[in-house]
Amino acid sequence: MSKLSRCGLSVQKILVRARRQVFSEMVGNNPSVFQGEGYDFIELREYMPGDDIRHIDWNITAKMQRPFIKIFREERELNVVIVSVLNGSVHFGSKKFKQETIAEVAALLGFSTLKNGDLLSSYIFTNEMVSYTKPSKKLHQIHRSVEEILNFDAINKKVDFKVIADTLFKRLKRKSLILIIGDYFEIPDFRLLARKHEVLSVIVRDHLEEHPPEMGFASLVDPESGAVLEGDFNASSVRAYSQKVAAHDHRLFDTLRRDSIRFTKIYTDSHEAVELRRLFEGR
Repeated sequence: MSKLSRCGLSVQKILVRARRQVFSEMVGNNPSVFQGEGYDFIELREYMPGDDIRHIDWNITAKMQRPFIKIFREERELNVVIVSVLNGSVHFGSKKFKQETIAEVAALLGFSTLKNGDLLSSYIFTNEMVSYTKPSKKLHQIHRSVEEILNFDAINKKVDFKVIADTLFKRLKRKSLILIIGDYFEIPDFRLLARKHEVLSVIVRDHLEEHPPEMGFASLVDPESGAVLEGDFNASSVRAYSQKVAAHDHRLFDTLRRDSIRFTKIYTDSHEAVELRRLFEGR
């Protein structure tokens, strides 16, 4: 019998389910779309509408009097970095904790990375770097990462996206595919990081925290700050809260798009593999 984690789900159950999905139905192709650096030059061909103008060879274009572009072949081995953001608010969920969903997403991404033959490294952050695993192609690294995520005590932990961005920018020397998983109730500034690397955001939420029910008079505890909030959670206050969350997400999405960061939102009752496939396919 597999030992239960702090959250409830077992490490083994998550690993078995994620591995089955990856090796039977998950994304088989490399999810990265690097431009320029990290590619091997193959040939020149005449420019076609829709081609990336950054690949135009201006010397050949001038000689031929019509535009030509360079064609590249992507290097197979990527450096994939999975970042789990475990502040207090991930210890929440109506079906299961967001923390468990983050572990499942990390497992799916980890197995997908190794299936592609790429290097995998993992980080856990709060308002500081909690743990780090070196780039590897070994399966035990995924087990270790999932176990750390599930057993981490996120209560009263805060998030600092500046620490995350600055730490990754300084530590990652090689151009990488960075997947940052968290609930994003703070708006990050990954602009500088995204200029150096390919950054994708996976936003993990629970439906109840976006559209809570009417509860009448109640006392709620903030799992990040420990503060107790008492009040009458009637139709008016609940509607105002939902509007506030929607406005926050609108600003969040605008910020990520501005910084050229692809993103997806995964709920605790979502099919994680389906949502990740949509992210990689750029839908």
